[in-house]
Amino acid sequence: MLEQDKLTALLGDLPENRPISVQLLCVEERDGYRLETLLLDLNGIEKVPAYVALPLEQQGPFPLVIFNHSHGGNYENGRNEFICSSPYLQQPSFAKTLTGMGYAACCIDVWCFGERRGKTESELVKEMLWQGQVLWGMMLHDCRRLLDYMSERPDINASRVATIGMSMGGLMSWWLAALEERIKVTVDICGQVDAHTLIAKRGLDHHGFYSYVPGLLKHYTTLDIQSRIAPRPRMSLTGRNDRMCPLEGVELLASGLHEKYRMAGSPENWKPMISGSGHMETLEMRLAWKSFVTKHL
Repeated sequence: MLEQDKLTALLGDLPENRPISVQLLCVEERDGYRLETLLLDLNGIEKVPAYVALPLEQQGPFPLVIFNHSHGGNYENGRNEFICSSPYLQQPSFAKTLTGMGYAACCIDVWCFGERRGKTESELVKEMLWQGQVLWGMMLHDCRRLLDYMSERPDINASRVATIGMSMGGLMSWWLAALEERIKVTVDICGQVDAHTLIAKRGLDHHGFYSYVPGLLKHYTTLDIQSRIAPRPRMSLTGRNDRMCPLEGVELLASGLHEKYRMAGSPENWKPMISGSGHMETLEMRLAWKSFVTKHL
């Protein structure tokens, strides 16, 4: 079995790909951008609410940034984080910031968040495991199908795609890039978690149930998975005092990825950054990722 197929197989029984149906619910003008509200059939099980934000005064096709929302224990927020931000994120919102940079940007409610909430996270994990599914695999499936949909839009330049997110969204960013070579630039904020370090530091209960993949550590370390992104540009932003991302693991991954990128001939494409903060996006981080994305996308 190919390595890529093995990793995908660990993500459980995934829905078969099928034509994506799209329902446009609303188009409105926001502060400097146009916002589409959509319902997408990405998995054949339940419709997925989505936002697509586009620059107002420019013509496409636009480079695309997929924004992955955080967890934060706030199941009501979901994709609204994209347009309204969160207490631990900088202002203005990612929708306004990214469209102001000349990019199209999009975000969906992942399973059990936003308009897809109702069943709890723990309930959904248990139900899916009984059915041979993995919640993290189902979340990743929806994000990959979102990429399929956005790549087919005439107003999107599918050769220039980045992904970014905070916390759970940061974890989604590097996982998505590891599985999808179509992702050309990756930025993860407070999502750099080394699994073995998290176990050693007894930090498992600082995280939700969503990202645990049965059998994963029998076959892969976190570094193994993240190494698949090399040599594509990646920036990882972490706070020194973020207990969700133990510093020992952050530094272990930084060292290992530096070597992977050096061996791939592109050491300059790996940019780790450790601020003095906790689990939050600081202004220093925002300025850094904006510069990185501008340079590489």
